[in-house]
Amino acid sequence: MSFTVIVPARLASSRLPNKPLADIGGKPMVVRTAMRAQESGASRVVVATDHADIVAACRDHQIEAFMTRADHPSGTDRIAEVAALLELADDAVVVNVQGDEPMIDPRLIAATAAKVNAQTPMATAAHPLHDIAEVLNPNVVKVVLDKNQRALYFSRAVIPWARDAFAQSLNLMPAAYEPLRHIGLYAYQNQFLQAYPNLPVSPLEQIEALEQLRVLWNGIAIAVHVTAHTPAVGVDTPEDLERVRQFF
Repeated sequence: MSFTVIVPARLASSRLPNKPLADIGGKPMVVRTAMRAQESGASRVVVATDHADIVAACRDHQIEAFMTRADHPSGTDRIAEVAALLELADDAVVVNVQGDEPMIDPRLIAATAAKVNAQTPMATAAHPLHDIAEVLNPNVVKVVLDKNQRALYFSRAVIPWARDAFAQSLNLMPAAYEPLRHIGLYAYQNQFLQAYPNLPVSPLEQIEALEQLRVLWNGIAIAVHVTAHTPAVGVDTPEDLERVRQFF
């Protein structure tokens, strides 16, 4: 199938200043991420940014980049602006790959894109959790699915709550169900992506601080690709950056 990858990249970062331009083996992080996305089979990979320095760095490495408004409240709004600039068809598939994912698996990008269709105009990904500490960690977002692999709910809390297992000990994992960790990779049908910024904000997304709950709250289905493999971590801290540098 044909799909376009758009990589949102803001220069500002509270924990890692100028993060998209951080050097990784001689190339800026955002360029490394775009190069990984190019391996996914995408028909086009472009960077959406609020800063001219990122545009210049991308063009120095033959990566397409577009300037966007600086006041977008989220990366989704930023990529919607660029998708409109590209004049993509309503049924075109657009994948949002965060600019701090220089080790993202290209196969995961393609598999998530393949989940998008007219009935499910948005898709994301998840993987099983095997560590009870991660299940209980509020920084690890969990998702539960219906029988058709569509999201029922996302939460920072433990979902589903294993009543009998947890009644015995919070160190016990449910025997019949593997909790799923949400992976922050999104694909959209362009017509829905353009409508997304105008969707009413959900009180659930404000409570959980999870943007994707706006979609479910408005009655729109989200397909979920479940991978057995734990993805490489993104770069949020100087320690993450050093680990990635060692890999490259």
